[in-house]
Amino acid sequence: MDIQMKKGLLDVCVLALLDRGDSYGYELVTELSKLVAVSESTLYPILKRLEAGGMLTTYTCEHGGRLRRYYRITQTGKGRLGQFEAEWAELQKVHDFITGGKK
Repeated sequence: MDIQMKKGLLDVCVLALLDRGDSYGYELVTELSKLVAVSESTLYPILKRLEAGGMLTTYTCEHGGRLRRYYRITQTGKGRLGQFEAEWAELQKVHDFITGGKK
């Protein structure tokens, strides 16, 4: 998969996971890995970028005697998910044109 396309899709996948509920890094990596190979070194820059863009916020909670950083989607992040859905519909039209409607 093209690296730029993968990057954009991973951003939206992270937001989609967080739209289902707050989560922390390791849990996000575990869930994303079910879709596409992703490591913590790939995920954390995405989380920082999304936070800088106002699409998520963070907070910490104690777990097992250690602080764990949780991520929460914002309204801006939810807006990005809606935007992606519109873009996907457009991409589907392009795909249908390229394949000529073949399955």
